[in-house]
Amino acid sequence: MNIFGIGLPEMAVIMIVALLIFGPKKLPEIGRSMGKAIRGFQEASKDFQNEFQKEAAQLEEAVKTSAELEPKQIEAVKPNTDTVNS
Repeated sequence: MNIFGIGLPEMAVIMIVALLIFGPKKLPEIGRSMGKAIRGFQEASKDFQNEFQKEAAQLEEAVKTSAELEPKQIEAVKPNTDTVNS
């Protein structure tokens, strides 16, 4: 079991130290608030990732659209250059 790069022995030491510092009555409250904070960070991370993916998809669509339009614009300019050269 490896959470945040911390193995089981390290987690046990941290829990014992926390128990000694905060006491058995305060520990569940601290655990709940830490769980809420971690959940909040996860939700914020998912929101950021979703927003980033939306922006990337819009950018990709814009690039595809401009790539499709560019050859048409070049073709539209070509006949004009042919008449100038003649």
